[in-house]
This record gives sequence, structure tokens and C-alpha cells, in this order.
Amino acid sequence: MGKEKTRELDKLKKEYEKLRKKHNLPSFNELNKDFSIERVCEIETDFLLKEVRKSMADKIFDYLRFVETLLHPINAPMFYFSILKTLNNEDKKILGETYKELVESEIDFVEVDLEYSEEQEAKAIKKSYEKWQNVKKNLLRIINTVKKNWGSKFEPSSNNKGYFG
Repeated sequence: MGKEKTRELDKLKKEYEKLRKKHNLPSFNELNKDFSIERVCEIETDFLLKEVRKSMADKIFDYLRFVETLLHPINAPMFYFSILKTLNNEDKKILGETYKELVESEIDFVEVDLEYSEEQEAKAIKKSYEKWQNVKKNLLRIINTVKKNWGSKFEPSSNNKGYFG
């Protein structure tokens, strides 16, 4: 990492630390591990918490779409159907609960985005970080199930009579 980048990251960490103490937020390292918030140092802003929340929203949105596609695989790539074959009803129930938590975070983020308030940004960051810990645990369980069942549940078609255009 270049000296300039290191200085910017150190500056970001100091600015965030002030806000962390003021609003009782998760540590920079905790958020960075899960949401790569260090990217924010590339953006010059007077609204640091807004940029942190946006970084969180990007990841949450990506996982929301992933879970949504598993729950409703209309027009989904075959990859998703392969995953679905490895899941049982309990796994699908967990996916439904996970989807609900991701949607709640997304809605909170949209609300805060519409009307800026440092306090509301901080609340949304804390709430979504806490939800993410549960989401992460649930998704890891699903991924472990997929990995465990992959060989026994997924067998590519040997006759290759699928439609290819």
C-alpha cells in the first residue's frame, strides 16, 4: 500500500473513531472485515457515516439478491438450481428468515438515504451490523449444507439433451 493511501486510511480511521465513540458504533476493524469500509478513504466527504452505510448497503444488497434468487429462481442461472437441490426444508426456512433480515436492513438504508441525519445513519449502521452477524451465521450454515450435499445431490446430465439454442 502506498504512503498516500496509508495516510488516507489512517485519517479515515481517526475520523471514524470519533464517530464510533460518539454513537457507540462497532469498531472500524469489525466493519472493515465484513463490509470493506476502508474503500471510503478514496472518497472525500463531510458525511463519513453516510459513506460507511453505503459501503455496507452494497454488500447487503448483493447478498439480498443472492438469497432472493435462491428463494425465487425464476430466470436464474443453472448454478442456483444446482444449489437448491442440495437444500432441505429447514435450510429454505432459514433462507426466508435471512431474506427478511436483509430486506429490513435495505429498507432502513433507503429511509436514511432519503433524509440525512448523522444519528439515524449511526442507528442504521449499528442495527444492520447486528443483523449481519446473524445473516452471516445463517448463510455459512447454508453454504456448509451445500458443500456437504454437493456430490450426492448434484449430477450433471449424462445425456446432454438440454436446449442450447
